[in-house]
Amino acid sequence: MNNELTTKIIGGLKELSINKTGKENIDQGERALSVVAGSYLLYKSLKNLIKHPFLGLQGAAAGGLLIYRGATGVCPIYTQLGKDTTDPEAINITEDIVVNAPREKVYEFWRNLSNLPKFMTHLKSISEISDTESHWVANTPGNLVDLKWNAEITREDEGSYIGWQSVEGSMVDNAGKVEFRDTLNGTGTELHIEIDYFPPAGSVGRGITSLFNGLFEKMIREDIQNFKAYAEAEDFKLYAGLTA
Repeated sequence: MNNELTTKIIGGLKELSINKTGKENIDQGERALSVVAGSYLLYKSLKNLIKHPFLGLQGAAAGGLLIYRGATGVCPIYTQLGKDTTDPEAINITEDIVVNAPREKVYEFWRNLSNLPKFMTHLKSISEISDTESHWVANTPGNLVDLKWNAEITREDEGSYIGWQSVEGSMVDNAGKVEFRDTLNGTGTELHIEIDYFPPAGSVGRGITSLFNGLFEKMIREDIQNFKAYAEAEDFKLYAGLTA
């Protein structure tokens, strides 16, 4: 009797694993964890079927659901909630800083994009290809891999606004803009900075997405704040001709 019941349960699980319904909504890491946890729970539950039939069946059902979840990449609960962990999460950063330097000089420094790696540690290099296009190389936490892409200036209001975005087909889609305004006393510059990173979709995208965690976002936010210290240090003053 128990052997027959066990066979039916396992047969049902195999059928579930093959005939998935719905769009995949679980990432690879969560799928692997589901299979491991489900297999262990199923094994323990089937062993206890004789002593505790009811609890054994409940555990087997739960284990089967976890295995189905991992094998197919479909979670019915996530489907109902509209949750999808396979979608790469973008990093959206907005920062406002004030630096004690003239707006024209601050704008000029940012407009020369090759200057950005001087204070942004997540950027390894930026090479200007033309007046509007450039090649970017970025670090990731732990220097695990270099991210590379080309970007183009999408809008430029001299002295007050720079906007850019990656070109089509880039390894990492991203965009940014910086607005420059005089401070009330007219001696400094207010900067409003927005930077967005969008990992690509698909299996490659999911791999890159694992790098787009809190550490990477923290790096970028710190880099933006670094500009205040950089703009008020001696090197920038020499660049801007602000020293006596």
